[in-house]
Amino acid sequence: MKIIVFGLGNFGMALSLSLTETGNEVIAIDKQMDKINLVKDKISHAICMDSTNELAYEALPLKDADKVIVAIGENEGAAIITTAIIKKLSDVKIISRALSPIHDTVLEAMGIHSIVHPEQDSADRLTKQINFKSTLENYQLDNNFTISEVKAKKEFFGKTLQELDSIDKYRLTLVTIIREIEKKNLIGKKTRVKETIGRPSPETQVQENDILVVYGHNKDIENYCKGEEEYDLRNKNI
Repeated sequence: MKIIVFGLGNFGMALSLSLTETGNEVIAIDKQMDKINLVKDKISHAICMDSTNELAYEALPLKDADKVIVAIGENEGAAIITTAIIKKLSDVKIISRALSPIHDTVLEAMGIHSIVHPEQDSADRLTKQINFKSTLENYQLDNNFTISEVKAKKEFFGKTLQELDSIDKYRLTLVTIIREIEKKNLIGKKTRVKETIGRPSPETQVQENDILVVYGHNKDIENYCKGEEEYDLRNKNI
């Protein structure tokens, strides 16, 4: 994957190196040249620029990036402005570091749902989550096993779990299903919310847009997601 990391503090530096070591193309951004010099020979690209200057983004391949990580940790205002500019200029998935509860609130209001707290989430753990390309959310149990949210495959739609042997083929254990349902609020307005259906039974039918919560070995989850990526690529080429 092509990943752009903004901010080369301790967290951003460790994350850039870790992502590079696991085979990703990393472009690191920082406004301090001494930090750029520390990593320029260890990652794909290192660029010295002020990420709060919108005009500076003209030379960045934002539209070609798979993910952008805002890892700025010294200036909350700069982190928020950087996130806002990226959000304005592209539809790339943004993972943003939060420095305070208010920062969390601002990011959520901006529509950023992938928020990390380096004091709690190590760069190594985040690298493992990022490398699961097609999963939605992950909970890393250890170095080998993960609980992940994955999209239900098209071949599953309309079939009961009893009819499916495909999930077993991937050697994954289905924990539950997250499904979008329609609800009415207190004033009668209809909204769509996502809820878990609880413990699935053999008669549970998989529906379009279902999210499967599965448990399994990291390699097995990667194999499941690989099929999804190939399907998405075929559709893009049509």
